[in-house]
Amino acid sequence: MTVAKETTKDGPEEAPKPVPFWSPHLKGVRAQVTQKWAQTIVFLCVFVVGILSLYWAILFRVENNLPALKIWVVDFDVVISVATQIIQSTTRRLGFTIKSPADFGNDPMAVRQSVYDEKAYAAIIVNANATTLLREAVLQGNTSYDPSGAAQVITISARDQTTYPTYISTPLFEFQFSVLTAFGQQWASELANNASLDLSRVPQAVNPGIGFTNIDLRPFIPPVATPAVTIGLIYLIVISFFSFPFRMPIHSKYINHRYPLRLSHLMIWRILSTMAAYFFLSLCYSIVSLAYLIPFSNCPASDTEPASNSNAYGKGSFVVFWMLNWMGMSALGLPSENMGMILGPPWNALWLIFWIITNVSTGFYSLDLAPGFFAWGYAWPLHRIVEGSRTILFDTHSRIGLDFGILFAWVGISIALFPFAAMFMRWKKKKGMA
Repeated sequence: MTVAKETTKDGPEEAPKPVPFWSPHLKGVRAQVTQKWAQTIVFLCVFVVGILSLYWAILFRVENNLPALKIWVVDFDVVISVATQIIQSTTRRLGFTIKSPADFGNDPMAVRQSVYDEKAYAAIIVNANATTLLREAVLQGNTSYDPSGAAQVITISARDQTTYPTYISTPLFEFQFSVLTAFGQQWASELANNASLDLSRVPQAVNPGIGFTNIDLRPFIPPVATPAVTIGLIYLIVISFFSFPFRMPIHSKYINHRYPLRLSHLMIWRILSTMAAYFFLSLCYSIVSLAYLIPFSNCPASDTEPASNSNAYGKGSFVVFWMLNWMGMSALGLPSENMGMILGPPWNALWLIFWIITNVSTGFYSLDLAPGFFAWGYAWPLHRIVEGSRTILFDTHSRIGLDFGILFAWVGISIALFPFAAMFMRWKKKKGMA
């Protein structure tokens, strides 16, 4: 229904006066608005449930997948029966596995190397001659006997600073406590049957008798490094996404000029200028970590020896860190730029939500504990950035070639699709759809 405009004797037609919400003149508009509002809200609700479900789902089967966290028990002595009984009775939550010393060439350092290489999350090593040294300490009165030399627990918490304290540390402590309790009862009974021993000279050989040395090959320190491998990386997505509308008016000057730039040259300019923008933005992002004294110049350490704050590339670590963030921002930003041109506002906001949630879910949580559906997460950009950052900052097992390779693939595919996305946006503008 149209509203007739009022006409005055002395002037042109006047604009219609505002009417109340329930005015009959707005009956048709109210129906259209209500229908459109309902459709929009239903769509957004379905989108929110569907996308957020990905975030919740990655932790949905954690308890069932805990056996995927492999914990090796390698006995170089003769107490394997005790360990086997304890594993079967109290530690079913994790993937405790008895391994033969022969699997490692009878070399405890090879066990450490395997943990460093991320073939297992931890290893419990019963040192060779542990029982012999204990008995000799009691018989000979060796006051220098150290119970903690009997066994060692090898971890590498910088591999995943969330998974270790949440799921691994407590079961490891329970395992050690159970072993000490079971051994202590047997050992006390054995000593009680030998009255000729002078136990006062080596009380540590009586209680606790044996102990564990806990060795964290790469501890997660300093705490200020947390943003660099977790929540701070979200800003790579956010910065790359929101830099796009800032740059679009600059690009349009080539189009609106009296002599518009050739389309192919405009495409090249946009791609190169975008990569250059990410180059400097990623530098600023990386400098924040440097400014807050995250170490970037320490020497790399031996794989099998514990080391705090060692960096994989020595004094060149910051440059590698910057390059990783540059490629990471490009791998995250170029797909967003393509989708921004294809979808346009307000739909590109939904893409941002999808992009953040899928990257955060697969980047910040252990995929070993996730349902098999999330295997695609190994190829998602943020997962590779997190892995590469851990290697650079903590000198963990390196897959830096794979990390950069996957990021390069994202960048290459995005650049290949860039002209098609730009032409689609150009077509939408001609059709009045944008």
